[in-house]
Amino acid sequence: MADRTYGRRAACLVLVLLAATHAAHGAGFYSPSVGTPGSLGTAGVANPTNTRGADASWTNPAGMTGIDRQHVIAGFQVIVPSVKFNVKGARNDASLPRRLGPVSGDSGGNAGQIAPIPSFFYVRPLSDRLRFGLASTAPLGGGVDYGKDFVGRYAIQDVALAGLALTPSLAYRVSDRLSIGAGASVVYSALSQTIALRQGAPDPALDGRIKFEDLEDWGIQAVLGLTYALSDDLLLGIVYRSEMDTNLEGDIKYEGLRNRQLAASLPRDVKIGWSNPQWLEAGLRYRLDDRTQLYVNAGWQEWSKFSENELGFSNDRVVVSDRNWDNTWHGGVAAVRALSSTSFVSFGLSYESSPVKDKYRTLDFPVDEQWKLSASYAWRHKDALAFALGATLVFVGDSALEQTAQRVTLRGDYDTNMLAILGGTLRYDF
Repeated sequence: MADRTYGRRAACLVLVLLAATHAAHGAGFYSPSVGTPGSLGTAGVANPTNTRGADASWTNPAGMTGIDRQHVIAGFQVIVPSVKFNVKGARNDASLPRRLGPVSGDSGGNAGQIAPIPSFFYVRPLSDRLRFGLASTAPLGGGVDYGKDFVGRYAIQDVALAGLALTPSLAYRVSDRLSIGAGASVVYSALSQTIALRQGAPDPALDGRIKFEDLEDWGIQAVLGLTYALSDDLLLGIVYRSEMDTNLEGDIKYEGLRNRQLAASLPRDVKIGWSNPQWLEAGLRYRLDDRTQLYVNAGWQEWSKFSENELGFSNDRVVVSDRNWDNTWHGGVAAVRALSSTSFVSFGLSYESSPVKDKYRTLDFPVDEQWKLSASYAWRHKDALAFALGATLVFVGDSALEQTAQRVTLRGDYDTNMLAILGGTLRYDF
């Protein structure tokens, strides 16, 4: 009888672990801004038609054919988020025994985590028509930390995702008007997260903890691009990024479990998998006059592919959960204005649709539609040395949600979630 009891308890705790499939990509997102003036300073709108900086090796490899001098760009960004949840209600499932008591806890404060992000780009002409590029970026990632006393801790306490990519690429000028480019991003992904385990007491101090640690994976994502000069003043750029599967493997650790025999019977290894969406984007660059250039872009991301998250254990049991996400689209406008022969400013505004409806939103990824407002200032110090400073404000909406985990239903909404992205770059021409 005791063995069957432990078995049932272990099975129940495994079901709790399944909630982690909704934290498999915690606050993660593709970021179109890579810290350079043409990207961070235009809300990413200028990315598809970038033909002037080494960051084209990431944003659109075909654009490297517009670069005649070998140079590097070293960048550094700091992302400062504001993610504040307003609790409207937290209730027990009616079928739970009364001994579990009321749901207690706080609103989690500002759950956003400050993140520093370095980047590096290099372009070298190999011939009149051929270019080589190399980019080191952090194209996706993010995290939230609501704290141990958060009323929604049974769904998520904290989660962090980091994605680092190294992308070699080549570009070839087919004609005076047409260039093509291709690259392959080798992406390293790492995930950690914690959820609280409800153990029959209302006091957060008596909760257990389930931690996913050292979950890692390597993946490859292809990138293809082209640029085509429709006229001397108008340039078209198109970029495609392929779907990429992420299959993280790592350890599960448990803290504060009261029943040691139960703890000994639980799985110690876990696999979490999802698909990063394919991405298609196009842009236009128009030279208005000798000092001003205008940009527009539009794009699509297949986030419905990410919607299915898989959770597997060492006993080969695999469970799939569906986030019910939709594909998204985005678009924007930007302008770059030369102030002198050695300095210029840029501005950008973009919009991205929400991948998820309110009823399917979860605490680990409280994303809504996004508005981005950007600006940058760049200046050349010497013939071979230039600097730039830029900033983007991202408004992620005042999203609402209702989520049930471990038979606790949490209801509430967020203040207008925001990200402030501050960045600077140094460019050196050889």
